[in-house]
Amino acid sequence: MAHEIIALIAQYGLLVVFVNVLVEQAGVPVPAVPTLIVAGALSAGGRLPLVAVLLAALLACLISDLVWYCAGRRFGAGVMRTICRISLSPDSCVKQSELRFQRWRGRVLLIAKFVPGLSTVAPPLVGAMGLRPGAFVLLDGAGSLLWAGAAVGLGYAFAPQIDAVLAMLEQAGTLAMELLLGLLALYIAAKWWQRRRLLVALRMARISVDELNDAIAAGRNPVVVDVRSEASRLLDTRVIPGALLADLDGVQLALADVPPERELVIYCSCPNEVSAAKAAKLLMSLGYRRVRPLLGGLDAWDAAGYAVERLSPTDTPAAVAMRQGA
Repeated sequence: MAHEIIALIAQYGLLVVFVNVLVEQAGVPVPAVPTLIVAGALSAGGRLPLVAVLLAALLACLISDLVWYCAGRRFGAGVMRTICRISLSPDSCVKQSELRFQRWRGRVLLIAKFVPGLSTVAPPLVGAMGLRPGAFVLLDGAGSLLWAGAAVGLGYAFAPQIDAVLAMLEQAGTLAMELLLGLLALYIAAKWWQRRRLLVALRMARISVDELNDAIAAGRNPVVVDVRSEASRLLDTRVIPGALLADLDGVQLALADVPPERELVIYCSCPNEVSAAKAAKLLMSLGYRRVRPLLGGLDAWDAAGYAVERLSPTDTPAAVAMRQGA
């Protein structure tokens, strides 16, 4: 099997590169870097045109990323929640992207392909943030070319060594490919298990939106805390009236003046209330005992018809920078 696959890359190299990169950038966990490295080695031996390999990878990246970008512009925060629901790392799939976005803005696209988990999330994120199409194509194209060029260049520079590895794979035959496929399957299984363990660890009593509304109406005045990041609030400006705004890392400081005996309700807009549950666990470890995540989060509150307020992000530095294509 190894011989056939290597021969396939040699014979249909440009198509294999295009399809592999397109599928990976769409979010399927099928690594494209090994294919690009092999293509680079084949280019060094004159078996594939170097420029055409780079152009095939660039075109695949732009097609896939433009689809995600348009989805982000059209559906906004809904696309980010969908990505997080299917991600193998639901606690960090969007958070890491938001952190880098807050620092880099649109320029995050220059490094996105080099950061695991960021490549698929970055295009819809900047699309939802309002990055202009021209700036997106320029930045995403540059970042894609840097990423593909690094992998292809690595293969080109170390062609003799890679040729030796390929020769070993050919000699090993089917066993080597089965081993590689087995390692890929183990990686996916490990990430799935990590996701499952996280969700199990964060299981705790939730408060429903009806219970929260009843508590507010009865005058119990629970302290409601929005633990979404700044980037999340730019994507989705809804907030529950009177809620304290604090991201996950700053929730302890935001509640410094709140007595431990106060009732706390933590909400976010992520699947399984992951961020809210993590914040609640942290606060309980600090002595807060009456703290619960809001079941269904902000979406459930709004869907139930309860009042929401809107933040005004249009004049914030982040929004201005985004409109300018920074």
